[in-house]
Amino acid sequence: MASMVLALLCSPAPAFGASAAQTEGNHQSTIQWPKKQALPTFARAEHLDVANVHDAPGDVKLLMTTLQGIVNREKPRIYLVQNENDPWFEDMTIPHTFYDNYMDIFAKYKKEIKGVIVYDPLVPDSINVATTLAGLKDAVVVSPEWAATLTSAPYGLKIVEDLRGKFQNKMDAYTWQYENLWSRTTHRMLIGLSPNTSIPIPPGIPDTFDTIAQETRQIRDASNRGVYEYDLSPYLGQEAVYVRLDDAFPQDGWGPAVHAITVTADGQTIAQFDTNTPEEEAYLYDRQGSKALPGADHRFADNGNYFVYEFKPPAGAKQLTISIEMWNQFKVSVGNVRPLSSEEKEPFGYLRDYAVANKAMVFWLSTDVPEQRALFEQILADVEPGTPYLGWFSNDFEGEAASVDLLSAHSVFTLAADWFHNMTVLSGTRPVNVPERKPAKPKLQNKIYVTFTFGEGDNLQYDENHMREVLWEDPARGKVPINWTSSPLLYDAAPSILNYYRQTATENDLLVAGPSGAGYFSPHPWPETTFPDFLKSGYRYLKDTGMTIPMVINREVTQDVPLSEDEAAAYGKDYKVPGILLAGNKFGIDIVGGVPVSNQRGIGTVQDGKDVLAEAKAGWDGQSPLFLSVGVNAWGMRPSDVLAIAESLGPEYEVVTADTYFALVRKAYGLSK
Repeated sequence: MASMVLALLCSPAPAFGASAAQTEGNHQSTIQWPKKQALPTFARAEHLDVANVHDAPGDVKLLMTTLQGIVNREKPRIYLVQNENDPWFEDMTIPHTFYDNYMDIFAKYKKEIKGVIVYDPLVPDSINVATTLAGLKDAVVVSPEWAATLTSAPYGLKIVEDLRGKFQNKMDAYTWQYENLWSRTTHRMLIGLSPNTSIPIPPGIPDTFDTIAQETRQIRDASNRGVYEYDLSPYLGQEAVYVRLDDAFPQDGWGPAVHAITVTADGQTIAQFDTNTPEEEAYLYDRQGSKALPGADHRFADNGNYFVYEFKPPAGAKQLTISIEMWNQFKVSVGNVRPLSSEEKEPFGYLRDYAVANKAMVFWLSTDVPEQRALFEQILADVEPGTPYLGWFSNDFEGEAASVDLLSAHSVFTLAADWFHNMTVLSGTRPVNVPERKPAKPKLQNKIYVTFTFGEGDNLQYDENHMREVLWEDPARGKVPINWTSSPLLYDAAPSILNYYRQTATENDLLVAGPSGAGYFSPHPWPETTFPDFLKSGYRYLKDTGMTIPMVINREVTQDVPLSEDEAAAYGKDYKVPGILLAGNKFGIDIVGGVPVSNQRGIGTVQDGKDVLAEAKAGWDGQSPLFLSVGVNAWGMRPSDVLAIAESLGPEYEVVTADTYFALVRKAYGLSK
């Protein structure tokens, strides 16, 4: 199957209208971008030069992905393996040459670039400005160290732009970019990328740490809040002691919440602070993926995230004690060997090739900082309704809703894609036709009908990586009906990935769109004047991919809100949907604007699923069908978990895919087929 699927990477791309990007220099572009197409189409790859840069330093990834963007603009010829595992490359049937040394590829294509652009290490955001310049000037982005190498023999390249000392700070860099480069870049897409990322850190707790305490119960309500005291004396003798907090049950997302810490050495207090305060900063060695939300009185870390404190006891100390006020599912580990820290940053590549090839402007602005938000809105005001924003947001998880709302309010949709790799190659593949799915039509009975949906499918890098490697390969897939959110925009961005899922799906696998359709957006803040036309333009993507049912996230700030009559009616009229899966935390069917809306309740564990379904059954009178939509945590659960829930259910339940589900809902509520 793999060879058949990846052979599609060689399928020719059709000829469309005008070229997507006009080059300032003389480097040819074969990218095509018709007016009504969401994303551009690259030429087909006939032969690829491949290098593995997964273990290379960040500066190398930056160098090679910006080279890749320039070269692949003319024709896709470079493929970079950037992840530890890359099944798309492993299954590749395009003729290709693998290079053990990535610099051999650089040397091969050196003549196609006009020089180097040097970023300023003191202003990391200059990396993004340099990336924008790279697309405009056909030059690669390099660190000062690499600039010295590449301007010397045997390369002999010239410095096209040197950004060292040009900018005072982040805002200075992006303001200059907007004023001087924005008019020269494409306005048909926006790219949001962090200029750097944490250095690679092996997963799991390091061997130099010992776990000294762990909550054994799955507690989520802070009922175990208390002050926990631990003796750290066995770890004395080195310069510092490191205390690490992890999630004891990473699959369900209710990890340790820490309010306050006190450390004493031989009875004397050497550290005392509340978390999420300036006093905490002196001891916070590695915040990793932990969060301390504005106004909150605690720091927390869910799933695979953690945080580490560093304490330096006085020389000769004999006894060291820590008191931690905390709650929920904590795991406490201690060591005295200085660990790697995610606070150390390096540049990264991934989507940067796509930005360079399309001459897009790259920035990293927060909705939480007033001056950054103002510039962000100025950029958004300059683009047409329905413009895609590819990448992510600088305020990450806690800023996701606010950022998506801001974009939606400007009629711009989001495509999470900052960790997507080789889009300049995958965009040159073509979608294939598959037989139209014909859902089963069971007789409507007085049963409890359940449909399970894995979320995260709007996230293109999830579609490329986690969905395939972890979820799709689970041996339980196909044994229980499951809806899989995916992005209809894969039709443009990576048709071969779309082809793979469509051609390997079983009768129990249904691809659905979302959130919230063709792109990630929130209907609530989207202007009424542009919403119908936006849905109409995206309808063909739902139809052509078979993802005719959307899972929708509709928010006002951080609160899930119901769809209005007009919003739901627009989905029915312009997307022609049989029904809507609406994210939230409750069950129930609402008929809104003539469209059945199934409220979706989220779960994070098998026990969650059993509990919420049992709770719903307890309130059911058995006199009419009951419809339950369950949202499954894609990062912590697997198809085998869904199967375990399904196998625990009695004969009064029936698990179905969403197309069958909504066919039954429409029949039960007397709606047209």
